[in-house]
Amino acid sequence: MALSVSFVLLLGILVVVLIRSKAVKPGPAIVCVFFGFFLASTSMAPSINRFMTGVADMIGQIRF
Repeated sequence: MALSVSFVLLLGILVVVLIRSKAVKPGPAIVCVFFGFFLASTSMAPSINRFMTGVADMIGQIRF
């Protein structure tokens, strides 16, 4: 749960930065948000969640 909240917060900050820097206009950003919202309610959501968890675990295992 903490991972998904952190990831959502990071993506939210990224969207705000992209809108403020004029790299993405507010309209397309809102469309992307709605796409993500509706994608989360599809049957693909568990697969996406497993993939993101695997990527986060892989990153967490990197030692410097």
